[in-house]
Amino acid sequence: MTDEWLSLSDAAKILGVHPGTVRLWSDKGVLPTHKTQGGHRRYKVSEIALWAEANVKSPEIQTEHMMQEVIKNVRMQISEGRLQAEAWYQKLDDDARAQYRMSSRSLFHGLMTYLATNGVEAESEAYAIGYEYASRAHRYSLSYVDAARAFLFFRNTLIESVITVYGNANVPSGQTADMFHKMHTFTDDILISLLQTYESMEKANH
Repeated sequence: MTDEWLSLSDAAKILGVHPGTVRLWSDKGVLPTHKTQGGHRRYKVSEIALWAEANVKSPEIQTEHMMQEVIKNVRMQISEGRLQAEAWYQKLDDDARAQYRMSSRSLFHGLMTYLATNGVEAESEAYAIGYEYASRAHRYSLSYVDAARAFLFFRNTLIESVITVYGNANVPSGQTADMFHKMHTFTDDILISLLQTYESMEKANH
């Protein structure tokens, strides 16, 4: 049993984290991993078990578990109909609304990448997410103001969820403040990217 090989997704399930986090830890050399001849990542059950036991209280593991609770809270808040009250959301058709409901996912995964890499990939992640929000808003004929409002809705929902989850877990104020600082730094960069991208798209149409 100890020699059994696991796929990346299986290792993620055992560790209780997102597959993207396992990929990042593997790339950083944090997690013991092996490559097949085809270039696929494989993990030994015994190595994963030992690593998890040694790192269960590490900041990376704790942060990941906390953020999984945060995304559950975000989904709950969005499903409670808060989007329906947003003026920009009311301007969209069903297809556009479905696209925007998925927006929290890209924002969350981008934030997780930012946290897992300690900001190393922040610039490219922020640009990509900002571009996504801008191009979607432009495609559905929202103004740049509504594009910003849409992003801020999801950002604020995410921040409110962090406040709730961290408060319930009695996380020390220092850790909470550090998390908020990272979130604001990252999401501010996304907003700047969104506005710059939207402006470029508008100029290209004239």
